[in-house]
Amino acid sequence: MASALLPLLLLLLAGPGPGPGPVAAGSRLAPYDALYADGVRAYFARDWARAAELLQRCVHSYRQLQGARRACGGRCQAEAGFAGAPPGRGPAWEPGFFERALQRADCLQHCLARRLGGPASLHRAGRAVQRDLERREPYNFLQVALFKLKKLDEAVAAAHTFFMANPQHLQMREDIEKYQRMAGVKSDSFRDLEAVPHWRAYETGVQHYKVDEYQEAVVKLEESLKEALLALQDCRALCEGPWEDETEEEMQPGLYEAVAAHYIQVLKCRQQCVLDIATKPGWVSATEDFIPSHFDLLQFAYNQVGNQALAAECAASYLLFYPMDESMLEKMKYYQTELGEGVSVTARENIYHYVQQSLKEKKLIYYAVEHLGGTFNDPDLWTPDELIPESQKQKRREDQEKQRLENLDVEQPEQRGPLFFEGLTITQDSRQLNGSQRVVFDRVLTESECKDILQLAKAAGGTGDSYRGRRSPHTPHERFEGLTVLKALQLAQDGAVNWRDAKLLLQASEKSRKIVQSYFTPGKKLHFSFTHLVCRTAVEGEQDDRMDLSHPVHADNCLLDPEGKECWKEPPAYMYRDYSGILYLNDDFKGGELFFTELDAVTVTAQVRPKCGRLVAFSSGGENPHGVWAVTRGRRCAIALWYTLSQERAEQERLEAEALVKQRDMEQEKQPENKQHQGLDDSGGTSPEPPVPKGRARSTSQRHKLGSESPQQPQELRVRDEF
Repeated sequence: MASALLPLLLLLLAGPGPGPGPVAAGSRLAPYDALYADGVRAYFARDWARAAELLQRCVHSYRQLQGARRACGGRCQAEAGFAGAPPGRGPAWEPGFFERALQRADCLQHCLARRLGGPASLHRAGRAVQRDLERREPYNFLQVALFKLKKLDEAVAAAHTFFMANPQHLQMREDIEKYQRMAGVKSDSFRDLEAVPHWRAYETGVQHYKVDEYQEAVVKLEESLKEALLALQDCRALCEGPWEDETEEEMQPGLYEAVAAHYIQVLKCRQQCVLDIATKPGWVSATEDFIPSHFDLLQFAYNQVGNQALAAECAASYLLFYPMDESMLEKMKYYQTELGEGVSVTARENIYHYVQQSLKEKKLIYYAVEHLGGTFNDPDLWTPDELIPESQKQKRREDQEKQRLENLDVEQPEQRGPLFFEGLTITQDSRQLNGSQRVVFDRVLTESECKDILQLAKAAGGTGDSYRGRRSPHTPHERFEGLTVLKALQLAQDGAVNWRDAKLLLQASEKSRKIVQSYFTPGKKLHFSFTHLVCRTAVEGEQDDRMDLSHPVHADNCLLDPEGKECWKEPPAYMYRDYSGILYLNDDFKGGELFFTELDAVTVTAQVRPKCGRLVAFSSGGENPHGVWAVTRGRRCAIALWYTLSQERAEQERLEAEALVKQRDMEQEKQPENKQHQGLDDSGGTSPEPPVPKGRARSTSQRHKLGSESPQQPQELRVRDEF
């Protein structure tokens, strides 16, 4: 492992850019965290001029610091001579290795001090402040301060810069819309002050490619590739930061354990850089195979403009990532034939070095994971299978299988599992619902079972767990009631509701889980994420000229951005949800249909009318945005169900509820004369049971606070999604 701990060769042919120059003699770059803190204080003191000045200096200081680290890292790597031959075996290598390490540390210290005007240690900010800068939070405060100073053009640019990285921020979305309506605001004012060059070029190039403008596409895609590789190099240079040791061990690691741990941290950071450059600001998911995809697009575009030599070069570069790709191998044969036997075709040298360096890093990381512990989420799909340890291959296969099942559409029922319940019918599949991963089942419950669960909801009345007949969190025109399975059973224990009805709620939800699992994930267990009996009641006298929805369009495991037509998997979304379901209990109301839309949240693709025993199930991601039309008369009740493939995310209340039922059943077994057959069987039938006197539910007082969101105190509003 001694030679393996040497830093690797630079991955690009082009060296690091010069970065910002040193600060003026006698001056010192102010730490960005101090400027940020002072700027926010001035903001809350309504000292707009000082707030704007400090926040702008904060952003400038942060850029200067990042640039200095990149420039000094590249310069000192070369000066320390780490690109030389690896040391030989035996103890003689150690002094030479650490001599170079000390030289490099000395170089970094002096280089940074010269560029920053003082010790680099002054610029070590806390992780929370670093995250704020990464998320462009200073621009959130800055836009308000500039607006108050009547600097409208700068305010709009600051607001747009923040919004590009935070498109889910509702307050900023409203502010942007206000700016768009203001007189005097020009379209040029909406500019991203932190724009990433390679993304501008990439999106322009792809647009040209889509409309067959291949010459223009080539220019922009080459520009995007060049800028992306430079951004990758910059990102990797910033990975050589302090050791982030999250453990609190009393025994500190020894020299080599510490060196190995810190070095592996650096390597993992460098590997993740490919995701950073492949993730557009404001997005949470990276573009798959971002660098390889450039060569796929370029080889086709070059061929279309008649440049087979460069097309072949791009194809060869793509094959460095996927050497067994049959389609690209066929294209290589074609290009070789067109160019002639005597023409040699090689991949781009900088891409060859990039791939080789990445493979060396992966090999070291996987060695550390296997022998020293830890985890590694490999960001690349092209990593060779033989490089991955057996213990990691299983996890990788599981992830790939999960992805396969998510992509499996219901137009392929022969690849799905059998449905084990008599009488159950598939009323609509994905094709009939104009989408993917959608299905409607009927006859999951009988009419009498629906009535029993409806009676449970009525008896629970004001004893529910969440909203208890209050105004809906989504519309003032409806009342909303909710009851969990555990709460229902606890109420039954107290005699407030019928035990049989409460147990039926548990059994009906379990039957639904088995149906959804057998249809969507045969061989993979679905766990409950959350289960809720919910009722929506139209408020009488408040339905005239109503224009809103019972539940706005949303997705269940990501944040829907209709304008960008994207769905981001990030907090506060329930990212661990994999499948969703709604088991309807009645249809004696007006409105309340479930509907699916495109990502624009406007174009309706399908809708489903509730009825007793009807189960709608679908995958929880951005492929299935959905909402509920307004309930304008009567009361609509359903069991809302969410499932996860992650056992760690399984609903704990569910386990408590099942334990209560088991305990009750054991008590009944001890009293044979009172033993009664209860519950829902696989065919959907129940055996009769004598009614149990229902007590009056006792209401409890509970506050449900809804936070507001503003630039001063950004808060995230988390209200449970209910169908």
